[in-house]
Amino acid sequence: MKILVTGGCGFIGSNFVRFVLREHPKDELVNFDALTYAGNLQNLAGVQDEARYSFVRGDITDREAVSRVIERGVDAIVHFAAESHVDRSILDSTPFVRTNVLGTQVLLDAAVKYKVGRFVQISTDEVYGSLGPTGKFTETSPLEPNSPYSASKAAADLLVGAFHTTFGLDTVITRCSNNYGPYQFPEKLIPLFVTNAMGDQPLPIYGDGLYVRDWIYVLDHCSAIDRVLRQGKPGGIYNSGSNNEHTNIEITRAILAALGKPESLIRYVKDRPAHDRRYAIDASKIMTELGWQPAHSFEQGMRETVQWYVQNRAWWSAVKSGEYLKYYEQQYGQR
Repeated sequence: MKILVTGGCGFIGSNFVRFVLREHPKDELVNFDALTYAGNLQNLAGVQDEARYSFVRGDITDREAVSRVIERGVDAIVHFAAESHVDRSILDSTPFVRTNVLGTQVLLDAAVKYKVGRFVQISTDEVYGSLGPTGKFTETSPLEPNSPYSASKAAADLLVGAFHTTFGLDTVITRCSNNYGPYQFPEKLIPLFVTNAMGDQPLPIYGDGLYVRDWIYVLDHCSAIDRVLRQGKPGGIYNSGSNNEHTNIEITRAILAALGKPESLIRYVKDRPAHDRRYAIDASKIMTELGWQPAHSFEQGMRETVQWYVQNRAWWSAVKSGEYLKYYEQQYGQR
């Protein structure tokens, strides 16, 4: 299978590229990435020389660039490329609408034009909105996004569904709980708190710290996407999660304990607007229909994640400083 991966230099995308190359020795991958602030070629260090892998720098909103890649022939598109940070979307929603909505439309148009065999939309549980203290999101839960980010992802999901119904495009949508693991950009909670704690810097907790998220190790998410890519029903939607609900303060204390750091580093800060109280995923559909199961416990995944950041200080130091962006400008020109 020849797969076009959009956003393959990002956190989940790069882990997925590594996963497919390792698990499917006959597959070919084309990584199409604009190398914006969270896209990092160092996430795929050691992969560049793999004969079955190629990289193309491009923006998914650029119709000509997208067409040039897809017209060469691909069997499937796995669409990760997205603006994905809630706080940034609150400050300015424009790039979120542009990339997440328009970019998805451009890819869908090209997929129809060039008769791509399958389109996998990587979405998020945030499109469902917020839960109370009980219950879980299922694939039939209504879309009730509360941030500009989640609204842009919900809009993209609706476009994907419309292209399946209108044009007969073989599409599947995956919606996942919060990911954690290697190569996550250190603006997100776990890598931010791990790296801050390593430098004895404050760990800022929104509000009362009791916001609940359902966490999944990134390689388990990659295996779920891979299963949906190969076995999911056309037009289907599949939730994936590991049934690991934890409050933000629990996560924070676990990180501090793993690093032997004091809880005095915790700082409670003003809450962000429209902060969803709780997410929880019902993943029974993908488990029952496709036989998928997560392989990592939360404790194991957290140990491996913290250890990875401890052992890869050079990676996250360069990311935090922005030094890697200067390198890419020299290699690939101005964005």
